Amino acid sequence: MITYHYRAMTADGAKTRGVVQAVDEYAAVEKIKQTCPIVLQIKPVEEKKGLLTMEIGSKKIDTKALSVMCSQFAIILKSGVSITTCMEMIADQTQDKKLKKMLEKAAADVQQGSGIASSFQRNCKELPVTFVETIRAGEESGTIDESFAALEKYYEKAYKTRQKVKQAMSYPIFVLCVAAVVLMIVMVKVVPTLAGTFADLGGEMPAITRGLIATSNFLSKNIILIIIAVLALIMGFRFWVHTEKGRERWSSFMLRIPVLGRINKLNGSGQFANTMATLIRSGLTVGHALEITSQVMDNYTLGLETSRMTGSIEEGKRLGDCMRECKYFPKTLVEMCALGEETGELEMTLETTGTYFDNEAQHATTKALSKLEPTMLLFLTGIAGFIVIAIYLPMFTVYNLI
Repeated sequence: MITYHYRAMTADGAKTRGVVQAVDEYAAVEKIKQTCPIVLQIKPVEEKKGLLTMEIGSKKIDTKALSVMCSQFAIILKSGVSITTCMEMIADQTQDKKLKKMLEKAAADVQQGSGIASSFQRNCKELPVTFVETIRAGEESGTIDESFAALEKYYEKAYKTRQKVKQAMSYPIFVLCVAAVVLMIVMVKVVPTLAGTFADLGGEMPAITRGLIATSNFLSKNIILIIIAVLALIMGFRFWVHTEKGRERWSSFMLRIPVLGRINKLNGSGQFANTMATLIRSGLTVGHALEITSQVMDNYTLGLETSRMTGSIEEGKRLGDCMRECKYFPKTLVEMCALGEETGELEMTLETTGTYFDNEAQHATTKALSKLEPTMLLFLTGIAGFIVIAIYLPMFTVYNLI
């Protein structure tokens, strides 16, 4: 039995949290729903590990590795190979130690009669809930090879989207980091040396130079305290943002902030549409697909809005009507979902809409960065100009006195 922490919403709308034990996450959700119709979040209780048994490195499985693994499963299963043999073959081929270990254990469980999805979930807690539930749906409908093919497409698309964003962000971040390091070296090392030279020359220094030297002296004397204060602020923020209230406020703020808020809405809309399309294609009902999608949304506020729709769907409302009650989803997404329902092509409509929002998010990010780079250059040039003027003005003053 696995122990799960959960947050849920009761029939009267009150939020509650607790602990439940079940064979897997699917069974845990069913247990919780007996008293709370809407499950907001569920996660297994992590076992405490000793130093010798602790795994070093990231717990998250690489999206690209998941995409490759799903592609291998889809191809091998279509050729008629049994799922156990397929797992063993992929385990032998993969270079990812975590996936290799997970596949070997899952293959042993399946051979002993366990379900495929349950075996994956039991032996690799880091697998996304989207992966597990899509495999479960394919297992129940007898189309598990199609489920793996759908997941391969989903994770490959997610990987490419994230890579494009990372590539676009890498240059501005690099420039800012280099500029910050150079500025700190100038203020802590160079300016104090020049200040001593100016003092030896005599004469009254300009106000701009006195201000630069005062700032430099402050940084030099308090650099350790400043670093400690910055680290304390970062740690305090990380603690706050992991609280219930903090997560809600921060994720909501990230959707309202100018420029970045629009990009986050576009990314969230693409993630919603792509995840829903993958789950519905695998045979899940709209309500069940919404429940799973709410757990994997990157933005917590969008996840809460998706979770609230689950209850409305269970009451008999249509997806389009439920989405119209949401505050942050774009009107285009809402209307496309409503259109897909009316025409009976919800899966295809969601897939097309997901691609549209992915492209829009990439375009918005590129456009924002194209404006950020010259703004950043002007800002850095202004700082450099200020330092140069502050350094050269005393030299001109002394020259005039001579």
